[in-house]
Amino acid sequence: MKMTTSIELSSYRDQHYKGSRFEQERSLRDSSTLYVGNLSFYTAEEQIHELFSRCGDVRMIVMGLDKYKKTPCGFCFVEYYKRSEAEAAMRFVNGTRLDDRLIRVDWDAGFIEGRQYGRGKTGGQVRDEYRTDYDAARGGYGKLLTQKIAPNPDNR
Repeated sequence: MKMTTSIELSSYRDQHYKGSRFEQERSLRDSSTLYVGNLSFYTAEEQIHELFSRCGDVRMIVMGLDKYKKTPCGFCFVEYYKRSEAEAAMRFVNGTRLDDRLIRVDWDAGFIEGRQYGRGKTGGQVRDEYRTDYDAARGGYGKLLTQKIAPNPDNR
């Protein structure tokens, strides 16, 4: 009897993955790297390490950064030494509260330099550009809404 893994629960897909869908699926099945989303912009790497190290030895944490400001933008990658430890984190950490936010944990095919930067037009995460609600932990209102309501210095 083939045992199923928690990979089927993964909803995140890297749209910029270099390779076929089959190659990405295979990389996800073998990976010990997790994508962690919905973090507060104020969550520290030490807090993430403390939480995720409860499931095993963390090899590396890479904080997501705004590509222009180089400030945290609400996501990170956590890599474990063993797949079994990453599976434990998927099971036990996904959906838990960190800095008063429910974090989302998904499989990642493996961190590659450059992926730590937000992919939105304004440098952060795409979803934060379109948000219409106020979220202090993620920088206030969404970037596009902020640009609409902010006074334009050229039109005095």
